[in-house]
Amino acid sequence: MAMTKRTYGDRCGVARALDMVGERWALLVIRELLLGPKRFTDLRAGLPHVGPDILAQRLRELEQTGLVRRGTLPPPAGSRIYELTERGLELEPVVVALGRFGSVAPFPPGDAQIGVDAVVIALKSLFAPSAADGLSASYELRLGEQHFRLDIADGEIEVARGSAPAPDATIETDAGTLATVLWHGRDLDEARRCGDVAITGDSEAVTPVARALPAAILTLQSCRRARRYARQSA
Repeated sequence: MAMTKRTYGDRCGVARALDMVGERWALLVIRELLLGPKRFTDLRAGLPHVGPDILAQRLRELEQTGLVRRGTLPPPAGSRIYELTERGLELEPVVVALGRFGSVAPFPPGDAQIGVDAVVIALKSLFAPSAADGLSASYELRLGEQHFRLDIADGEIEVARGSAPAPDATIETDAGTLATVLWHGRDLDEARRCGDVAITGDSEAVTPVARALPAAILTLQSCRRARRYARQSA
């Protein structure tokens, strides 16, 4: 007997949106597809704690709601891939805002890992436009074998999978190191001295970006301190 998808039965737009993406793992599947199409195995790699059956179910549900569609890579690969529809891509600001909101939450216990796409999306969540005022530059971020293009202009950052045609600077590191710079306050220059980050091209062009990210982190840390003080004073 076919299962009936659960619904909140509420006409509110928030409830209707959650009818589409409120199931566990659904929004994380959307996150994994924001930077481009992926094979099922790529999605499993980015979401290592979801079982294959649950992932397949979520993909079917997201297809049914018109947020995800299946496709095939051109020859010689010919692999089946999943990608966001135009409607699915409209969720990007929602995911970025949730990332910004969740950045002040405690880290999960244990040695929790972070995927490559997740840490790249975090660049958008933690970006502080005021700290990059007047900057117009292009960067190539290399996280292992995966390359991403970062374009900054008019106080905004755009991120896309793939190489930058003529980057002002190229940054090579790994997702774990980048996460320590974003969330754990590691100094970028110290990471470079240790050989965990390599920058080629115009190193000076990287300085405003390095300043823009810690500016967001300082804001988040201020929120944490304010909340901690409020709890202690209660």
